[in-house]
Amino acid sequence: MSTLEATVDMMERLSEENLVKVQYVTRQQANVGRYRDAQEVVNDIRRGGCIKMISDSFDMESEAIITPSSFFGEKGKICDIAIATFSREIFPAVLKLFENEKIGEMKAANRIKPVYLLDVNNLKIAFYLSEIGASLSGTDIIEVNWMTGAKKFILFGSAGSLDKETTKGKYVIPYEAYRDEGMSYHYASPKDYIQIKNAEVMENIFKALELPYVMGKVWTTDAIYRETRNLVEKRKSEGCIAVEMELAGMQAVCDFYNIELYDFLVTGDIVDQLEYTSEGLHDANHNLDKFYVALKIAEMIKKG
Repeated sequence: MSTLEATVDMMERLSEENLVKVQYVTRQQANVGRYRDAQEVVNDIRRGGCIKMISDSFDMESEAIITPSSFFGEKGKICDIAIATFSREIFPAVLKLFENEKIGEMKAANRIKPVYLLDVNNLKIAFYLSEIGASLSGTDIIEVNWMTGAKKFILFGSAGSLDKETTKGKYVIPYEAYRDEGMSYHYASPKDYIQIKNAEVMENIFKALELPYVMGKVWTTDAIYRETRNLVEKRKSEGCIAVEMELAGMQAVCDFYNIELYDFLVTGDIVDQLEYTSEGLHDANHNLDKFYVALKIAEMIKKG
């Protein structure tokens, strides 16, 4: 029995003492050697120490101090669908190809980022260049939703493959994401994985479009330079087939604000090989085919 499992068992037997919920005993702390056994964990809890780190960040008991209205005023009502790309090459290419108008800006200390409205086959779509990483991409969704009223967000990007044979030549449709980032813990109760709600919808769309795809779990991490061999093997053993940097945080944000997220990925680099190379990453990031797939998804979800 692992330290975590033993702790859960002991906490259940001691529940009458109103000890801190065992959810605050994170796997990282229980398993990497901070505690020798379950009794040490319980003793630490009794002392009021332990363990409340990031898993204690989901606060549904009080209101947020800062809201989008602090920066953007009243909520907009411009369109129902938004598409975002992470690609510095796809973004300007789309603006050249399709009629558009600038409808707003997302401002920060280090940049001003425009939001456009595309007109494609009489379909109005908000379009923007998303930041990379769960925290910033999730914040972009919040702000674009506020500015435009869009409730359906389609995002696509690259990922590192954890299983080359499974992902080769296929789009990846995630159905769960491992939460190895910080953003999701502010918008959803602490668990290892978050469910990607529209995975089945996406599967039906890809089937209808006759596009090659594979469904699987993915690993969302903040730390591209800490994708270690041990962690790769651990995520693979849990069924993850790709690693990326946004999805868990974006899904948690969308669940919190009742926004529908439609996400798909293309793998480029291969993370589970002996010698890492970034070959394939440029195409996975910047090939325009993904935007045309996103347009088809927009048309199909608009029809219902």
